Amino acid sequence: MHRILAGIDTEYGLRIEGRGAETQVEDSEDFVRSYPGPSFVGWDHRFENPRNDLRGFSVDRLEIDPNDAKFDKGKSYGDPKDVRADRVLLNGARFYNDHGHPEYATPESFSIFELARLVSEGDQHLLSTAEAYALKTGRAVTLYRNNTDFHGSSFGTHESYLVSRKHSPEAIQKAVVPILIARQLLTGAGKVGAETGDPCDFQLSQRADHLSELCNLETLWRRPIFNTRDEAHADPAKWIRLHVITGDSNMMEVSCALKVGLVKLALYLLELGRVPAWQIDDPVDQFKHFSRTMDSPETRRFGWEIIESYSTAASGAGVAEIDPEIDWVARAASELFAGLESARPAIVKRVEWLAKRSLLQQVGEEFGEDADLRSYDLEFHNINPEEGLYHALEQANQVHPPIPKNKFENLLLTRAFARSIAVTQFKSHLQTVGWRGITINNEFIDLPPEKEYPATLADCPDVESFIAALKEIR
Repeated sequence: MHRILAGIDTEYGLRIEGRGAETQVEDSEDFVRSYPGPSFVGWDHRFENPRNDLRGFSVDRLEIDPNDAKFDKGKSYGDPKDVRADRVLLNGARFYNDHGHPEYATPESFSIFELARLVSEGDQHLLSTAEAYALKTGRAVTLYRNNTDFHGSSFGTHESYLVSRKHSPEAIQKAVVPILIARQLLTGAGKVGAETGDPCDFQLSQRADHLSELCNLETLWRRPIFNTRDEAHADPAKWIRLHVITGDSNMMEVSCALKVGLVKLALYLLELGRVPAWQIDDPVDQFKHFSRTMDSPETRRFGWEIIESYSTAASGAGVAEIDPEIDWVARAASELFAGLESARPAIVKRVEWLAKRSLLQQVGEEFGEDADLRSYDLEFHNINPEEGLYHALEQANQVHPPIPKNKFENLLLTRAFARSIAVTQFKSHLQTVGWRGITINNEFIDLPPEKEYPATLADCPDVESFIAALKEIR
């Protein structure tokens, strides 16, 4: 059994001085095209079809959020491939416009710690683009790594996990849904108020309000807990890409690592046939209930029982021998739940929603009813280190610091490394680049996602030896 490959796509909230929602798609496209660094233009869309469903059928079209439809009415944006304005960056990441949101898709990683750092690295690419865009247009840009605009719209932070095609959608669903519900208690980003359903002052998840059903393939409207999009980003005869759309974007790197690690934990147990059996009668209701009852002893106990059962099963199955990071996942989850139970002050620094709520409570005490807490919530996710409230907490040592570099020792290099070498050293020979592979010297080279790619790829003296090295891996 191999270590699980994962990646995260982040749609950023975009605010441009003097512009509004009616020009958001055009502005986002122009923004992405302003990326100032070296990149490759020529994304391979051949293997992408978001209308394919894991359950064995396709749909003619995907449903659109009615709020988006109002602004799109009567407009023609041209070829969708042109509108996306895809760039492949030197690190192997993909940067593009996703219908009004700049989206940064990290290089894939076998490590949860590296992946969390790659998400943060995306902020730097977005900030440099904002600076270039402002110089070009004279308009200031503010970017938010969150998941709601507080006007009824939600934009996603999507996790992708490599899963064997031998597993049915129903089996994957049973394995991951309990973890997706329970992990909110440890990795939710927090949110002021509610946009749908029962009112509340504060809740765990920015996405919970926007979930409507257990499973379907939609991502723009009627969002499910379990997404059934069948778009493997690899050989579809062998692999499924589990597309998780329920998670919040975490500013805190340890929260991001734990969020991904908990899903990996469930998937390892699926592979080993050791998934704990949980009967959750109404998962959508439970997801929203968890989000709104974070202080309830019953909610916390139920969440801990779910995660503890997975950790215990993993220990008995030897999962840490396959992926040593799972030891950290189980230990961190246990420590955080113990901290929540005993209300230890230090726990505020290690749980993102607690850090946000503590900050907002201080704002409320200082400014009273005049405080617009939703504005402060939004600014918590401002990625500019000189403006964002999360960064202010980080600089004041009020949140867990970034993941230390010793977590990145002995990392396994993934196919993203091959993309990176192709773009940095052999760009003039490239025709297309995609998740599944590259077309170089007019030959498509498949990049198997489960393989480890040697660092010696960077030493290839010419394109012919690079192609030969890739074929040997394949």
